Amino acid sequence: MKIGGVYSIKSGVEVIETCYATQLAEIQKVIAEIDALQSQKNHSDFLNYAFDRGFQRLGWQSKVHIQCNYTADYYTPDYTAPSTAQAAQREMEFVNNRLGVEVQFGRYASVVYDICAKMTIFHKVGLIDAGIQILPLQELADKMPTDALSFEQIVWDLEQRGVSNIDIPVMILGIRA
Repeated sequence: MKIGGVYSIKSGVEVIETCYATQLAEIQKVIAEIDALQSQKNHSDFLNYAFDRGFQRLGWQSKVHIQCNYTADYYTPDYTAPSTAQAAQREMEFVNNRLGVEVQFGRYASVVYDICAKMTIFHKVGLIDAGIQILPLQELADKMPTDALSFEQIVWDLEQRGVSNIDIPVMILGIRA
C-alpha cells in the first residue's frame, strides 16, 4: 500500500515529523509492507489484520484501554440506574511514545469520533500528545464491501468544522493500493 494523501490538524504533520520521526517511519514501513493485491480480496478484515500484525511486530502497544467511570450526577430525580450497569472502556488501537494511531476502514461516525473525541480524551488522561488517523483514499473506499469513509470525506468535514481549542496535533493519512 502507499500513502496518497496527507492532511494536518493543529500542525499535526509538522509536530509528528519533528517529534515522532521514528514512529512515523515505522508507520510508513507498515503501510508499505501491506500487499496491495491481497488487500483487494477482503479489504477491511485483511487490512485491519495486516496493520495489527505490522504494529505488533514493531513493538507498538495495541488495544490501549481507559475505563469510563460513569456519573449519576445528571440523571433525573425519578431515575436510578440499575446496579448491574457496567461502565464501558475506550480503546486506542496503537500507541508508541505518546503517539496514538487509529486505523479505520469502517463507517463515518467512528472516524469523526476517533479524531474529534477519542484522541482528545486519550490526551487529557495523559496517554498521547499527538495522533495519526489512517483511512482509505476514495478510490480504495469505493472497492470495499462496507460503506467506508474516505480520506477525502473526512478532510472535507474537518475543513468545514474548523479547528477547536481542544484538538491535538493529528496527521491524517490516506492510503491506496
